[in-house]
Amino acid sequence: KTVKALEPHVNVREKTQGSRKLQNNSSHMHGEDHKHGHEHAHQTVDEHKHDDADGHNHGHSHEHGEGDTRKILLRLGGGGILALAGIFLPVEGVVELLIFLAAYLIVGSEVVWQAVKNIIRGQVFDENFLMALATIGAFAIGEYPEGVAVMLFYQIGELFQGLAVNRSRRSITALMDIRPEFAYLKLGNDLKRVSPEEVAIGDVIVVKPGEKVPLDGTILEGSAMMDTSALTGESVPRSAGPGSTVLSGFINRNGVITMQVTQTFGESAVSKILELVQNASSNKAKTENFITKFARAYTPIVVITAVLLAVVPPLMISGATFSDWIYRALVFLVISCPCALVVSIPLGFFGGIGAASRSGILIKGSNYLEALNDVKVVVFDKTGTLTKGQFKVTGIYPSGGKSKDELLQTAAYAESHSNHPIAESIRTAYGEQISKEAISNYNEISGHGIEVSIEGKTVLAGNARLMEREDIAYEVPEQSGTVVHIAVDHQYGGYLVIADEVKEDSQQAIQSLKKLGIRKTVMLTGDASSVAEDVGKQLGVDEVHAELLPQHKVEAIEKLDREKSHREKIIFVGDGINDTPVLARADVGIAMGGLGSDAAI
Repeated sequence: KTVKALEPHVNVREKTQGSRKLQNNSSHMHGEDHKHGHEHAHQTVDEHKHDDADGHNHGHSHEHGEGDTRKILLRLGGGGILALAGIFLPVEGVVELLIFLAAYLIVGSEVVWQAVKNIIRGQVFDENFLMALATIGAFAIGEYPEGVAVMLFYQIGELFQGLAVNRSRRSITALMDIRPEFAYLKLGNDLKRVSPEEVAIGDVIVVKPGEKVPLDGTILEGSAMMDTSALTGESVPRSAGPGSTVLSGFINRNGVITMQVTQTFGESAVSKILELVQNASSNKAKTENFITKFARAYTPIVVITAVLLAVVPPLMISGATFSDWIYRALVFLVISCPCALVVSIPLGFFGGIGAASRSGILIKGSNYLEALNDVKVVVFDKTGTLTKGQFKVTGIYPSGGKSKDELLQTAAYAESHSNHPIAESIRTAYGEQISKEAISNYNEISGHGIEVSIEGKTVLAGNARLMEREDIAYEVPEQSGTVVHIAVDHQYGGYLVIADEVKEDSQQAIQSLKKLGIRKTVMLTGDASSVAEDVGKQLGVDEVHAELLPQHKVEAIEKLDREKSHREKIIFVGDGINDTPVLARADVGIAMGGLGSDAAI
């Protein structure tokens, strides 16, 4: 009878425990209250209360330290042994009652005492009240073993849930560890250890091997391998040297670096991430909001129904006895315990958001997580999202008797003073030392290209408009990509094709989305149509829209929104820098690699 009475409660509890795998891997921090009644005071490591302003007060802790867990296990063991003694020993009457009463007090005294305290506070209807009422009622009708067993199983369920929350809390504490505790401020030839909050923009700090980078900045001297896993989830360290941007939360694996601070601690990457994860609980899913409202009315209705179940049938049905129906009312109270119902849904989102944060995915709220279930259209930005955002020379096409090596060398010398990514890609492809003494009269022609003297020869490097302006006949390339034409002393020398590299896993990502049931994939870009179409065809994207300005991207999203059904959702995936309006307009915005981007946050 006990097992049958507990089955629904145990089943729901098992579902709650099922989210423990997610919890174990979560490094998720909630600084906000869960309005359904779980106040996760995660800024402190010692507290974890369940309190509810909604009238549904759990009134007990779901976090157990190692000492607490041992105490609970001892109580469960002692109570269980006494209960078994009462069942199997040949005792009756007062002795039997005393054995079961001792077992009950060992296992359930905390629950009864919490119920009494809540009644004094005016918070009557909670799970402690239900458990106390049901088990004391079982004793009142002589069902001693069931009264103890119900409390025993209830406490076992609470223990498992507490362990799940406790493991998650340890992960949250690990996330807090990415917050740097100090910075070495460089003052002349001396170093002063200060709090990161004391460092201002423009200050110079030193980071030693094994230390966390305390603030965002640019490396001035030194080089090191940076462990970025705490922020990005990437397992492979990155190389960083003079001119490289490093973010707070990175760990310096080797080498001493001197860096100039570019953001205050409050605006640093680590502060943004911690704030983002703290505030995740404020954006609740519809399911969570429904459960919160439902719980307010649920417990009083259960108690009233149980009273009616105990009283009405014996008065209305011939042959019905009060003892039978009181027993059924008590069973009803036990199986209607709302804790698992109220905890399970938020706990699932809590675990999911936490597990994602371990992989470098920051989710601003469970409402966005829930919306993913209805996504049928995924829209991508191209540069930096589907492609690496890193240009590479993909073709060298000489003319006028020049060799490929000669054309590449001329282009590299011509672009030697430019910081443009295309110029950098040409110099990288050349790979040789550039003699700056050979270069003179450098002149950048806005919107066209560069004019420069190399060893006395006038070299032009730029787009087709530059060739037309100088009245130089040039070849029209068939390849897609950005084209740099080269002319030497007004004689056409050929062209280079530079293209953004497609990410290795982009095609697989598109295919995986389609397997998951995504109806349409779309790419929006400001690049030329030929380049965009080539990338779209390579990746298998359903629709490609090219040569778009930011406002045109918003219009494209709105058009897609009108074409989809009411229930379907749209995701936009961008780099988080130039795509702020589109990220805001889509149902779910995903910013790739936007750790340092205000738009992404």
